[in-house]
Amino acid sequence: MKVIAFAASNSKQSINKQLVTYAASLLENADVELLDLNDYELPLFSVDIEKEIGQPALAQAFLDKLGHADALVISLAEHNGNYSAAWKNLFDWCTRIEQKVFQKKPTILLSTSPGERGGATVIDIALNSMPRFAADIKGSMSLPSFYDNFDTDNGKVINTEFDKQLHETMHQLIL
Repeated sequence: MKVIAFAASNSKQSINKQLVTYAASLLENADVELLDLNDYELPLFSVDIEKEIGQPALAQAFLDKLGHADALVISLAEHNGNYSAAWKNLFDWCTRIEQKVFQKKPTILLSTSPGERGGATVIDIALNSMPRFAADIKGSMSLPSFYDNFDTDNGKVINTEFDKQLHETMHQLIL
């Protein structure tokens, strides 16, 4: 199974990237490719810029990566209760090429934050909107209080209850 995993953040120190990296490692017998949103940096979307430059090759390249995957694992950074600007911008460009961005791929949605809600608001937004863009959401989980529940030195969830929940969530991809 070919899996594309990424954090919907452009932070080089992204805690969501740490979470998605660990989560993807839980998939046995999977060929996982971790994408970095920094490799898909695009101008701020507007119809004026689109008229000027057309559809950027990087947006097409991102869509092609998703298209060649059997499944997706996305960890959403929450910025002020919503998607990060970097993710929203890439997503907006992609929808101009292919409205069904997620291409009916089985998808796991994750999120974490330093706070007690762990990005639960952005997960709710994604659960409500991503199916309209052809995400076949198989499971979701938000990890609260990242620095209390994740060992950044060893790259894994240390709270046994949350680790079990993450294993169960990731297992939904192979059912």
